[in-house]
Amino acid sequence: MRSVNNQVTEPLFIRVLLIASALGFIVLFIVMPLLAVFIEALRQGIETYINALKDKDALQAIKLTFFVAAIAVPLNVVFGVAASWAITKFEFRGKQLLTTFIDLPFSVSPVISGLIYVLLFGIHSKLGAWLVEKDIQIIFAVPGIVLATIFVTFPFVARELIPLMQEQGTEEEEAAILLGASGWQTFYKVTLPNIKWGLLYGVLLCNARAMGEFGAVSVVSGHIKGKTNTIPLHVEILYNEYNFVAAFAVASVLSLLALFTLVLKSFVEAKFSTRLKGR
Repeated sequence: MRSVNNQVTEPLFIRVLLIASALGFIVLFIVMPLLAVFIEALRQGIETYINALKDKDALQAIKLTFFVAAIAVPLNVVFGVAASWAITKFEFRGKQLLTTFIDLPFSVSPVISGLIYVLLFGIHSKLGAWLVEKDIQIIFAVPGIVLATIFVTFPFVARELIPLMQEQGTEEEEAAILLGASGWQTFYKVTLPNIKWGLLYGVLLCNARAMGEFGAVSVVSGHIKGKTNTIPLHVEILYNEYNFVAAFAVASVLSLLALFTLVLKSFVEAKFSTRLKGR
């Protein structure tokens, strides 16, 4: 190891070895599985692929996945912005506890979180029995899937915004308030422009997790075919039925969504880095 222009460099063979190892890991564990999904999906031709996606159960799973994400992501945005604002701009009792609760889904298994909702809203609990009497179904229905998805995804927006807003401090907001701006004007014209790229980055991560969530949704959905199966659950059912081509065809939808999210993520990261360098 030697230093050149205040930068630490390694011998050429070490750099080549490290780069080759990193590229080999990416190819082996990311690129090849991704290619395998599309190869298997198209193994019997494009017509079979399209027919698998046009199947009514597949369409229902795709619609349900987008529907759940369309509810969970905006709610998590509201929570994430509000929690980040409170934690970074104010001092109050329970601040550390709130931060701990935000991190809770990262430490709890998704399967356990789904089981918690089953115990809470299931027919064997007092609340669940009361809901049944009122003809309100949470578990093994869409509301349960939405609740489970919200739980496993709510840290993403807050966790992206909290470090960013802590770094920015409160000087700009305080100056705006001293100049006569209201709370809403301060947020809309000062805070939001400063956090917009971090917010968008958190939204992308939240949406990707919401669409790909399996464990918690699997527990609360009941696996009712054509009704409560999201894309990951429908793929599991097709695979267990040895309908491999259809399983990989539907899985390719998630793969395309992941690739699209990756492109957006790279764009946001570039904008975000530019923004930070300009500060």
